[in-house]
Amino acid sequence: MRPVLPILLLAAVSLAACGTKGGSPSAAESASRLLDAAMKDDRVAFEAQIDRPAVRDDVRRQVAQMASVTNLDVEGGASEFALDRMITPSALKLVKAGTGEALTAAPTVSQVAPLMRPLDRKHACLSDAAQPSTCLLTFAKTKDQWRLVGMKAIDLRIEVAGD
Repeated sequence: MRPVLPILLLAAVSLAACGTKGGSPSAAESASRLLDAAMKDDRVAFEAQIDRPAVRDDVRRQVAQMASVTNLDVEGGASEFALDRMITPSALKLVKAGTGEALTAAPTVSQVAPLMRPLDRKHACLSDAAQPSTCLLTFAKTKDQWRLVGMKAIDLRIEVAGD
C-alpha cells in the first residue's frame, strides 16, 4: 500500500495545476476567457490571454514540421506576419460535441474543465474530446495567471459538451 501514496500525491499536485488555488485563476478559467474572447472576436481580450511570442514559436515549429514532411522547403520559414494571421480569435472553431454545430455562446468554465489536463506543474492542455491525448491549446502558468503558449496550427476545432 505504501507505493500508492507517492503516486496519489503526485497526481494531486498535477491536478492542482488545473484548479483554482489561493485566488489565482485556473487553467480552465483562462481557457474559458480565451474561448469567450474568440467567440466575441474581441482581439484585446484574446491578446490578454496569450503569450504571442510563445504561440508564434509553437505555430512556426508545426508549420516547419509539416513542410518537411511534404518535402517543401520554405527559405527562412513562415514570416511573423503569416504566423500572426494564424493566431487570431477566428482561428478557434468552437462547436458542440457530437453535432459539430457552431456554438452560439462561449463555453463556461464547467464546460471547459473536463477538456483540461495537466502536462506538468506549470503546463496544462485543452485536449481534443475525440482524441484526449491530443492538445489543441497549451497553457503555461505565469506568476499570476495561465496564458496560451501553444495551439494546433491547422484545423483547430474545439468540441465542447453542453451543460
